Amino acid sequence: MKLALLLLGCPEVPVQTGVALYLASGLKNAGMAVYAAGTDSALDLLKISDPKGCYLDPEKLIGLDTCIEALAEKRMDFDLCSVFVHNDAGLSYLATIQSLSTAKLYAIIFGKDAEALAAQIEFTCEKLAARAVHNPAPLKRMIDATIKEVERWAASN
Repeated sequence: MKLALLLLGCPEVPVQTGVALYLASGLKNAGMAVYAAGTDSALDLLKISDPKGCYLDPEKLIGLDTCIEALAEKRMDFDLCSVFVHNDAGLSYLATIQSLSTAKLYAIIFGKDAEALAAQIEFTCEKLAARAVHNPAPLKRMIDATIKEVERWAASN
């Protein structure tokens, strides 16, 4: 089974939690084991929003620092990683994951400055960028198309 990681920073922008759960659902339906790493508040929002673990298994929620440490020490890696980016810290997490992991990397870029943040990414990764703050619909459309690609990729590897 392929492993997917969703990496979330501080949940300052409202769409992050909903989009993360939507993406987790799609990846799970594509046959992947889905993990999520994030700040304490990001993980708490996921737990509260998915109390029965329908989209994310509570056993697969990892603190952000613990996840980065495990990747750095090569105790853990993933086949696919989606990093949620809405500020400079998100760009730093994306660059960190890019340097530590062999995962197929996706940047989920959102918020008021999505276009400017996307332009700052200088390494190879798939970019899904939308000026989404409160309305997740623009990201949802991109994620739907991406999940179809991921299903084909997961089946062929």
